[in-house]
Amino acid sequence: MPASEVALPLRVGARTLITLRRRLARRTLSLDEALGGALPALPDLTDGEQGYFVTALPAALVGPLTAGRRALKPFVRQRYRRSYARLDQDFDTYFADFSAKSRSTCKRKLRKLAERSGGALDLRCYRTEDEIGVFYALARGLSAKTYQERRLGAGLPDGPQALAGMRALARADRARGWLLFVADRPVAYLWAPAEGLTLIYAYLGYDPDFADYSPGTVLQLEAMRQLMEERRFRLFDFTEGDGQHKRLFATDGVDCVDLLLMRRTPGLLATGFMLAAFDGAVALAKRVAGGGPARRPRR
Repeated sequence: MPASEVALPLRVGARTLITLRRRLARRTLSLDEALGGALPALPDLTDGEQGYFVTALPAALVGPLTAGRRALKPFVRQRYRRSYARLDQDFDTYFADFSAKSRSTCKRKLRKLAERSGGALDLRCYRTEDEIGVFYALARGLSAKTYQERRLGAGLPDGPQALAGMRALARADRARGWLLFVADRPVAYLWAPAEGLTLIYAYLGYDPDFADYSPGTVLQLEAMRQLMEERRFRLFDFTEGDGQHKRLFATDGVDCVDLLLMRRTPGLLATGFMLAAFDGAVALAKRVAGGGPARRPRR
């Protein structure tokens, strides 16, 4: 777990006000680790390292992880539900667990986009090394148009190194890519690499010209259908963070935090307290705007 310069943004919604950077040893727990419940190993810090940044840590492990580390001050950056879906089940059983309203909404969106596509959905799955090359060329062009890339800098990675990495995953059968087409025009993409038997929700985007058709929702639902029929993977990890899309498609979740463990120097303590105050103010504003703590709706 080498130390690197970790960005610590102060963000309100999609807008980043300022970004602090510190030399931290970063550790992100996989879904299997989070479900396993064991404490993550944190090696001793070197002289140049200012602390740890542990992400996707189960909330129940914060106390045990920080116990006995008196030279470090813990700061929780965010709390969230890490959502995931079980793929080792029949799709009809999975879909039946959606609320009646969600099922009706999804069916309407599928029907609407199928009608726009000439009567049938055109969803293509890419898995082999050669197929990933085709997927990448089309998905990168689409990603450049998306809100995720233009506003959040979270589009599909660009460049030969990114493509080489995706090809390597495909050679090992450790990834899936999907493109949703309308009249041979790609309108949504999803890229999901794998860790073991877990697929990871890495990049999803859609053409803003087709936003009224909810192509991202349609693609995700049909990709879940394919994965449950394929039975190659066991879990679909929607990763850290919350959102309506993840709540809709997930079957389970783990309450997690992103945890900073900072050396107790005046400058680093000031950084930690400033981040904690800012994050607390943003969380309070969200609760006030939403009328109280958010409820977890039925799918």
